[in-house]
Amino acid sequence: MGRASKREEIAEAAFRQFHAKGFNATGINEITKAAGVPKGSFYNHFSSKEESALEALGRYRDSLRFEMLSSQDRPPLERLRAHFEFLGEDLLRNGFARGCLVGNLGAEVADHSEVIRAAAKRGFDGWAARLREVLTEAQEAGDLDASIDVESTALFILSAWEGTLIAARIDKSAAPMDAFFRTVFGGVLR
Repeated sequence: MGRASKREEIAEAAFRQFHAKGFNATGINEITKAAGVPKGSFYNHFSSKEESALEALGRYRDSLRFEMLSSQDRPPLERLRAHFEFLGEDLLRNGFARGCLVGNLGAEVADHSEVIRAAAKRGFDGWAARLREVLTEAQEAGDLDASIDVESTALFILSAWEGTLIAARIDKSAAPMDAFFRTVFGGVLR
């Protein structure tokens, strides 16, 4: 009988390590130690640390619960707010550590790794497209001013959220998140 694959353990450990420490501060030794496997096992499943970071980005995307945005259980702007509240709760639960893995890796290695930069861009583009869909729904429902440019507004909201995460991590406070919700939902989308 062959040995069981350790790919899942390694991929999950890489995801957790990259999210907690970043790309450059995470070595393959840390990943395999966290996975409880020998270092050589890493290379049985990933050709490089960069490849495991791409897997981590996919896992992170899956954790963002984008289905909240498309569910028809409540009005579009309520779904949009619930999505960002869910993401904010994760930051609070983790003591203002970690932030957004896409933004973190994008800021840290985009100038040094075209593959990671392209994956981060795809991640942000997909997220912005989902936000545009919700904003368009809100306009069609009459809940959002028809003159608002949903493409620019979606990009603004996503950019504001990423800045909010950075500010909250630096400040170790929910104040930047409070400002995000007040400004976006009490002003921009009112």
